[in-house]
Amino acid sequence: QVQLVESGGGVVQAGDSLRLSCAVSGRTFSNFAMGWFRQAPGKEREFVAAIGVFSWITNYADSVKGRFTISRDNAKNTVYLQMNSLKPEDTAVYYCAADPARAGATMGNYWGRGTQVTVSS
Repeated sequence: QVQLVESGGGVVQAGDSLRLSCAVSGRTFSNFAMGWFRQAPGKEREFVAAIGVFSWITNYADSVKGRFTISRDNAKNTVYLQMNSLKPEDTAVYYCAADPARAGATMGNYWGRGTQVTVSS
């Protein structure tokens, strides 16, 4: 089994930045593509960003391109989501996902429990 634990969420104002972290245990981290999804109240979960086994392979939702950056540190078994220029519409629970094959909107063999991000206007 793979365990994913997110951290770094919080309450910020519009224009602020946050960095989310997702620590992975249970399997060889470097063998997994990693991703971030989010779910706002009353909405379906949506894809945010993904990074492949090779760090130069990244994929972003149009709504976050240019503002969010996904990265991974294989030595620390951790994936990050740097979120800049946050907007109120970024408010959601953010989930970390791991997948042995896919790095995009359809990924998700394993999931974390989520971390809340709230952006006030």
